[in-house]
Amino acid sequence: MLVWSYFTTILTDPGGVPQTWRPITVGTDQSTAGLVLNKDQMQKARFCRKCNQFKPPRSHHCSVCRRCILKMDHHCVWVVNCVGALNYKYFLLFLFYTFLETALVTVSLLRLFIAFFGDGEIDGTAGDLVATFIAFVLNLSFALSLLGFVILHISLVLANTTTIEAYEKKTDPRWRYDLGRMRNFEQVFGTDKRYWLIPAYAAEDLKHMPALHGLEYPIRPNLDELQEL
Repeated sequence: MLVWSYFTTILTDPGGVPQTWRPITVGTDQSTAGLVLNKDQMQKARFCRKCNQFKPPRSHHCSVCRRCILKMDHHCVWVVNCVGALNYKYFLLFLFYTFLETALVTVSLLRLFIAFFGDGEIDGTAGDLVATFIAFVLNLSFALSLLGFVILHISLVLANTTTIEAYEKKTDPRWRYDLGRMRNFEQVFGTDKRYWLIPAYAAEDLKHMPALHGLEYPIRPNLDELQEL
């Protein structure tokens, strides 16, 4: 699962802005307009001067990829790819399974690591003992680091935000995309529980959940009421 998630993250396009995308409102002439936004989304439409085109809500320009990425989280050097709307779930699963692997190795080596400082005899050559010691320290370090990343991204998913958007929320406490923890989770992992732990989506989710395609996102139903307060 780790390898599957890793290569799926690498090989999946994070999502680029279609050349035909324009911030038009529902009800206008759509014959040549391309994709359509509602009025709430149009208010958030922005123009990227580097790409020389409009960019949908939640998209940001990546200086490494030299294009705008849908719901961009960050550019990850470990997967040589941007992490965006179309591969964010796969990246999270890669983090999760890598953490499990390093944690499992750490636990399996713990007994030998403790024995290394004991007075009893330990089987193996001096080289084996040194290799075991180094392997334990490295895996423990990676496991702790990855645990921090896993906790961070779980908190982001449950708040329906990204690493970049987390800074934007500081100036906007009434986050328009916060639908509640469960629905926020489903916006990334889908509604079919059978697919939550594998780097794939159910066909029904891809068909009925626009958020998985990175161009349209549901907003809080009581947002207008909150803005009037």
